[in-house]
Amino acid sequence: MPLYEFDCQNCGTFEKFRSMSEASKPMLCPTCQVEAKRIYSVAGLIMTPQSLRTRIDKSAEPRLVNRSEAKHSHTHKHHHHEHGRPWMIGH
Repeated sequence: MPLYEFDCQNCGTFEKFRSMSEASKPMLCPTCQVEAKRIYSVAGLIMTPQSLRTRIDKSAEPRLVNRSEAKHSHTHKHHHHEHGRPWMIGH
C-alpha cells in the first residue's frame, strides 16, 4: 500500500498507508478527527542520490545551442530517394 501525506489544519502533517482505491476518499486526522487535505509531493526524492536529482533538474531546462551546432547535430543518416518511395521500385 502506498504511503500518503495529509495536512490537518489543527495538528499539522501526518502520513497514512492507504490502498489506492481509498486514495481520493477523505481522511480524518488521527488526533483531532477533523478532515485533512491530501498533500501531493514528489515521490522518493529523499532516497534519490544528489547526482541523480541534479540531472533530473537540469533535464527540465532547455539546452541552448548556436547555429553551427544545430547544423551538425543530425546523427541519423537516412537517404532521400529521388523517386519518393523506395518500396515501390519497379512498380
